[in-house]
Amino acid sequence: MSKEAASRKQAQLDQIKADILSSNICPDLANGATQLVFGDGNPNAEIVFIGEAPGKNEDIQGKPFVGAAGKFLNEMLEQIGLVREDVYITNIVKYRPPNNRDPLPDEKKAFLPYLQAQLEVIQPKIVATLGRHSMNCFLPDLQISKVHGKPKRIKIRMKQHEGDVLEIVIMPLFHPAAALYNGGLRQTLIDDFAGIPGVLQQIASKQTK
Repeated sequence: MSKEAASRKQAQLDQIKADILSSNICPDLANGATQLVFGDGNPNAEIVFIGEAPGKNEDIQGKPFVGAAGKFLNEMLEQIGLVREDVYITNIVKYRPPNNRDPLPDEKKAFLPYLQAQLEVIQPKIVATLGRHSMNCFLPDLQISKVHGKPKRIKIRMKQHEGDVLEIVIMPLFHPAAALYNGGLRQTLIDDFAGIPGVLQQIASKQTK
């Protein structure tokens, strides 16, 4: 995709960020946070990683996954031949919840339209959900312990282009933070992550047929 297309997508993403701020989404969360943590990476990415909410380091730096979990994520990206600049990383909730608590259902619901707008702009081939909160936004009735590493194709009715449907493959993964504290999960996540290139190849081969 051309640089011109990439800059057009980036401008659209910047507008979504501006819309969150102007709409005063989750004012209580915003008041307790340093800044909005919108997303980071390549607007032309084939893979979008979605976590649940920013933590302390993310709140300070304004970028998602920059703490210990982010370092682990970077290492796993390297293992499949990618760097952060190749992918796009965001969270469902864009402000840090107090004391790093889990995001509340109302908070996730408030931010979900903006997350969908991000996906509609980027149009990734794979959405890798990191943790159960992220997965349940797309696959509400499934348990991550049973479906991790197993790609699921879903269709989302697009809001920006009425009548159009966005087809994406959801790849449910454990959250890197959980894997840091649980040795068994760590290897499971590394193994699941290693399957991403193969899923991308499968998607590409279906599109060329």
